[in-house]
Amino acid sequence: MNPPPTATVSDPLGLEEHSNGEPTPLLNGSIDPQEVANDLEDASAEEALRWAIETFHPSLYVASSFQKTSSVIVDMATTIEPSMRFFYLDTDVLFKETYETRDALEERYGISFERYHNISLDEQARLHGDELWNTNPDACCGIRKVDPMREALSSVDAWISGIRRGESQRRAKAPKFAWDKRFNLWKLNPLADWSEQDVWDYLAEHNVPYNELHDKGFPSIGCTHCTQPVHAGEDERAGRWAGSAKNECGLHD
Repeated sequence: MNPPPTATVSDPLGLEEHSNGEPTPLLNGSIDPQEVANDLEDASAEEALRWAIETFHPSLYVASSFQKTSSVIVDMATTIEPSMRFFYLDTDVLFKETYETRDALEERYGISFERYHNISLDEQARLHGDELWNTNPDACCGIRKVDPMREALSSVDAWISGIRRGESQRRAKAPKFAWDKRFNLWKLNPLADWSEQDVWDYLAEHNVPYNELHDKGFPSIGCTHCTQPVHAGEDERAGRWAGSAKNECGLHD
């Protein structure tokens, strides 16, 4: 699989229009964010991470889904800065293997993932009916993912995601660095230009723990009710909300 092309968008930082807030200046305006974004497109993942850590840490949060790209970023980030901060969104319906991956990474790197969550499943059913993930999956993601994410990011200046352009058409133009209009802070996607093979090569070379579901036909892993294995030749995210038009949970729009 060849690496996806570099993103080419006219306003990768979202500076022309920003519906949810103004981009905050970088280092009190001493850095041109557009210039940074252009430079980071040609930077390696390690270089991009190092720049973000030097610029934002400790007001920098790394989101972990406990998929294979999360494992890569944990390994890279802790090598650069052992005191990096990591968090995850606990929907209460994650796979057993996902929690096991969390535990393995904590043990390997001596870190602790901060947990963010929302109302219980019982309370959700009382308020919105049983199996909201079937009747209104967007609302379910909003409650179990988007709202906790907003809480997690409310007190930092930037966050790091593991999304890649090759994962889906929706993500094909994801910039490495941009203003996140949904959550009103800066966002870094250091692996945006990596291929899936790049990810596997890194995990093997550095012997990094990863989610065992990836070995069982799950290239993309979410909640138990909304994730299925994919068939050969399908999009990496074809197993997410299979049979519906939905293909994102609302964190990366």
